[in-house]
Amino acid sequence: MWKAAMSEEVGKALRSVVERVNQAAARRPKTLPAVSPRLVAVSKTKPPDMVVEAYRQGQRNFGENYVNELVEKASDPQILDLCPEIKWHFIGHLQKNNVNKLLGVPNLFLVETVDSMKLADKVNSSWQRVRGASTQRLKVMLQINTSGEASKHGLPPEETVTTVKHIVSQCSALHFLGLMTIGRYGYDLSLGPNPDFQMLLTRRQEVCDTLKLPLEEVELSMGMSTDFEHAIEVGATNVRVGSVIFGNREYPNSAANTPNPSPAPSPAPSPEKSSKVVSEEAAKKMQHLTVSRP
Repeated sequence: MWKAAMSEEVGKALRSVVERVNQAAARRPKTLPAVSPRLVAVSKTKPPDMVVEAYRQGQRNFGENYVNELVEKASDPQILDLCPEIKWHFIGHLQKNNVNKLLGVPNLFLVETVDSMKLADKVNSSWQRVRGASTQRLKVMLQINTSGEASKHGLPPEETVTTVKHIVSQCSALHFLGLMTIGRYGYDLSLGPNPDFQMLLTRRQEVCDTLKLPLEEVELSMGMSTDFEHAIEVGATNVRVGSVIFGNREYPNSAANTPNPSPAPSPAPSPEKSSKVVSEEAAKKMQHLTVSRP
């Protein structure tokens, strides 16, 4: 009975989000690259059954924030058996001591949170060992701290071009796919376009101009449950949506997911958890906001 109800709810929610993604993409200015947005279903804290159900409904890209949870979920016999074409995205803070564990994940598709040259070098050398004789490169994104908050991980925006150049020229086992940001939570879109998204757009333009890369080949991962439509409208090619698809989460003690925490700033509240505090009024504004075309 529970599975039947879950199946209906996940399927209905997923179809609704996919429709909203498509509608937002149709509202984008024609001046933006015509790249179909990729929906990443963020399944953290949710059981394998829910991943399998979303996969059965046609979803292929899934995101996880913690290395240990991703390793466990991606290796689940049910998922391995029933989801052969699943694509896992790692979207949480990555410590160097967890890189080898992460790169062993079955069906790992994209690491979205490389945030330094040192981490890029570590991921590059580790992937060379993991892939063995294969020539397949690992897709990575560079995470940028567009809001400048001490509680957020990510590279300072002014270091974007230099770090991308390093990845492209020095990390032969990596495929630089684009830029990623989380941004400030709860931004009021009635004040205008999200400045964090605008910052990422600007940095992408700088990267493309400096390194002579086609704009359509540098993706932008930005936008979550409360603002993914606006993100798509201004240029996102990859959005990370969790609670709108799978429902709100309960957060157990996550110490098991961070075995060797580094002396970093206090972790930022979860994007999906924070989305609960956004008012219904703001959410409605986000759903109907469109971008004025030049």
